Amino acid sequence: MQALYPALATLAAYLIGSLSFAVIVSQLMGLNDPRTYGSGNPGATNVLRSGNKAAAVLTLLLDALKGFVPVLLVKEFGAPYGLDEGTLALVAVAAFLGHLWPVFFRFKGGKGVATAAGVLLGLNPWLGLATLATWIIIAAFTRYSSLAALVAAVFAPFYQVLIWGGGPIAVAVFVMGALLVWRHRANIQKLLNGTESKLGQKAAGAAPAYKTSSSKHAHKHGAKP
Repeated sequence: MQALYPALATLAAYLIGSLSFAVIVSQLMGLNDPRTYGSGNPGATNVLRSGNKAAAVLTLLLDALKGFVPVLLVKEFGAPYGLDEGTLALVAVAAFLGHLWPVFFRFKGGKGVATAAGVLLGLNPWLGLATLATWIIIAAFTRYSSLAALVAAVFAPFYQVLIWGGGPIAVAVFVMGALLVWRHRANIQKLLNGTESKLGQKAAGAAPAYKTSSSKHAHKHGAKP
């Protein structure tokens, strides 16, 4: 039975990663589906384009937690069940893949920035903080979330190898970084064309999914919204 634990842990991580909190939070807070406006990406940055900062922050935290929790559980409690560093690396990648291709949402997921950050913090808090600091610095100077994500994705594997060495964890970090860059290929083209949206820029079609009773009443009597 113990031989099955690595596979079960990896599957559980993928299923947890498949919870698309951008969609879930938006539905619970009465916002339009983030896949229908802006970049169409179900992630915190696109939810922010709805103008609802609380929804964006909640999405960010939950997307990070779904990467952090499975990794931390294996790291702290996996040894008695035969979950070694190789399994830890598999669980890290599985949680990330769940966000990119979620089984619960027809395999149409986000780009994985927040989930990758959570995974890195779970693997090594210092690696996670160094990567987050890289993202924050680039985002603060350029206001482009995508550019910050691309730079952080490239630097993370180098941080791991140069400071903490190679092994399964380094491979997992490299795979996530490569996938992050690949998922941002459309953003790369927009950055080159000068058409990429900046942080906090509201998108058309991001209005709440329902109208309040007062706004409906005003519209019925010909009042301007």
